[in-house]
Amino acid sequence: MKRRTVLGQMVLGAVATAALSTQKAKAEAMNASGALSTDPTETIPLWPGTPPGGEGVSLPNEIVERSTDINAFHDRFVHKVGTPLLTVFRPERPDGSAILMAPGGGYVREVLDKEGFETARYFNKAGITVFVLRYRLPAEGWKNGADVPLQDAQRALRLIRAHADHYGLDVKRIGVMGFSAGGHVAASLATRFAEKVYAPIDSADALDARPDFAGLMYPVITMSAAAHMGSRKALIGDAPSAETIAHYSCEMRVAADTAPSFIAFAQDDTAVPPIGNSVAMYLSLANAKVPVEMHAFQEGGHGFGIRQAQGKTCAAWPELFLTWARRGGWVKG
Repeated sequence: MKRRTVLGQMVLGAVATAALSTQKAKAEAMNASGALSTDPTETIPLWPGTPPGGEGVSLPNEIVERSTDINAFHDRFVHKVGTPLLTVFRPERPDGSAILMAPGGGYVREVLDKEGFETARYFNKAGITVFVLRYRLPAEGWKNGADVPLQDAQRALRLIRAHADHYGLDVKRIGVMGFSAGGHVAASLATRFAEKVYAPIDSADALDARPDFAGLMYPVITMSAAAHMGSRKALIGDAPSAETIAHYSCEMRVAADTAPSFIAFAQDDTAVPPIGNSVAMYLSLANAKVPVEMHAFQEGGHGFGIRQAQGKTCAAWPELFLTWARRGGWVKG
């Protein structure tokens, strides 16, 4: 064998070994619980003991990695949520504003990276403190399962207000943002913040759960015939009554005190029909004279987040949201 050939094979082998070592190192950065070494370590459990309706429920908070190339990006989801919590993303220069962020996943899982951690890091750059919500899923054995996401969202917003001094927050500049089914969580909080869905357990529960503003990204809104049927089934079952459908349809719960809202979606979303969801919510808000801004992008599909929006017009949504939030006075950075 020629010396040049041997050297070439040695170089190729070294490159392959280095690539495998990098892949292995990044894989090992995820511990047994699914957390990465780059994830924030600051978390806030929502409930001091068993969450409401959780007697006899035992779930391990299972995190699954779906990325086909963890060198490029992570794409984790969590399900079997036994311990609802907040993951805290602190900005370098906090401006006193905060967002409670609810990832989507059809009410059967929650997409941690694309609709949670990646977006939180983006808004950190604008000075916003972000609390990514890991909420309980309605079909995982909880009593009154249809209310557990709202229970967790109300409790989370109250805890953020209760700890406002610790995080340097203005209690009048705390909003909520949700994606897909997480958009239903956010819209439910924006419309049903005063509804008593759990018994108070401490002084935090005396605080207002109303968000000051809401960002609804390609949201599930309705439980009517236009619903995302997977989310509807997970939340309220196969054959809900007309009364149940109305109760959990956010466009039917809008009132004058609903939080001012920003709505964005892609016209080619085939998963969550924009007309019966985003547009229906916009019309309800406008009819109630609640301040609302809506952006309909030509392309983007469903679940574009930030990473999958690149190269498309929907990539503009984070800056459009920030412009809207600054004009409303909620974000200063």
